[in-house]
Amino acid sequence: MLNAPVGDWARFIERDRTRAHLTKEGCPVTYEELERLAPPGVQAELTPEVFADKHQRALAEVERLGAVVRNARLDTLIVVGDDQKELYDDDNMPAILVYRGQTIRNVPLASHPGPDWARAASAKYFERDVPRDYPVDAKLAEHLIAALMEDFDLSCANTLAEGYGEGHAFGFVHNRLLAGMTIPVLPIFLNTYFPPNQPTPGRCYRLGQAIRAAVESFPGDARVGVLASGGLSHFTVDPELDGRVVKALREKDARALAALPREQLNSGSSEIRNWICMAGAVEHLALRHIEYIPAYRTPAGTGTGLCFADWS
Repeated sequence: MLNAPVGDWARFIERDRTRAHLTKEGCPVTYEELERLAPPGVQAELTPEVFADKHQRALAEVERLGAVVRNARLDTLIVVGDDQKELYDDDNMPAILVYRGQTIRNVPLASHPGPDWARAASAKYFERDVPRDYPVDAKLAEHLIAALMEDFDLSCANTLAEGYGEGHAFGFVHNRLLAGMTIPVLPIFLNTYFPPNQPTPGRCYRLGQAIRAAVESFPGDARVGVLASGGLSHFTVDPELDGRVVKALREKDARALAALPREQLNSGSSEIRNWICMAGAVEHLALRHIEYIPAYRTPAGTGTGLCFADWS
């Protein structure tokens, strides 16, 4: 939704009518059943005026957050994101993977099963014309792997398969937030989406804490940032769940984050795990800004819980 023009938000119904859905409790449901369960005020969220307001606010937050990252004078940006079978599949699905190559490639979108408007939105995660190799802080990655192996069983990779590039969670950082600025990244992949080996919320938080400790033990005085890539609830917007996450982030409530029900952290809402990991890494920092936008797009209450926050 952040890549689509506001005029296309209403068109997401074309895809939502056919995709698999979950109720707010995490039970499988059809679009038609979800529409019958939708909150009574959802229709008021679907007007052109509301779409325009939320779209404008969201893009302003993308620009604001991008400026925060670009102005932070970082030597390395650790990016915690998920892979939606863009690189890893059921034959080998790592729960936690640290990428340690010298570079990571972003390639133009080759194919897309959806309509042209959806393809245009997805293409914005990726390079437009030719592949591009982005620098990776391989030395910090090796240090993190050595430190984290004390308590976490990690997968690691130093290259991508021929013809493949980084997934959308990482492409969004390079193409939208960094906007061409070259900062070495350190990609950490969490399997948020696919059972049975999704890390638990508590484990995600502890991983974040361990990442911070490993960074602090790295020789030198490099400035290192940590970024969680992903939305809150989707594709069923759940302001109650999102509110619990936002409240816990504001209050630095690790127990509340660890206690989030796993059955609700599936499908797109599973990306909350990336936020939990990041929260563990920045628990010593002050929350400077947080903005939550429940971006509904259909009468069934589907959409995305958009959230933007920064700590320093």
